[in-house]
Amino acid sequence: MPFWKRSATLEMLNGQSQGCMVGHVGIEFTRLGDDFLEATMPVDTRTTQPFGLLHGGASVVLAETMGSMAGYLCSEGKQTVVGVEINASHMHSAREGRVRGVCRALRIGRRSQVWQIEIFDQAGNLCCVSRLTTMVIDH
Repeated sequence: MPFWKRSATLEMLNGQSQGCMVGHVGIEFTRLGDDFLEATMPVDTRTTQPFGLLHGGASVVLAETMGSMAGYLCSEGKQTVVGVEINASHMHSAREGRVRGVCRALRIGRRSQVWQIEIFDQAGNLCCVSRLTTMVIDH
């Protein structure tokens, strides 16, 4: 049974991502499952560090983007969601192609949420594990 409180399509999520950092770095939402969200991001000049590897900060941008969007989908009405803490453990480098993030809830509360985001390279190697804590704000 889906736990999303808001209706959404991939087209809607990707449309909202234009004109900001999400669109600038090429993040694209690719799957919206009953209890997970997936997105990809290119490994290119926008997202690599000077030595040609995926920048750790770019991985964090992907993770926070996914967790924040998932958090928003679990809110309702005029509520918004903001990130309050994020961490990332980088385990494998990526030099080319696209990375794929998979976001799943660890906890969804009335006021806070905790999301785990795993980022994989094209060969399926786990590159990064991130945890994002979000706060739900009533307006």
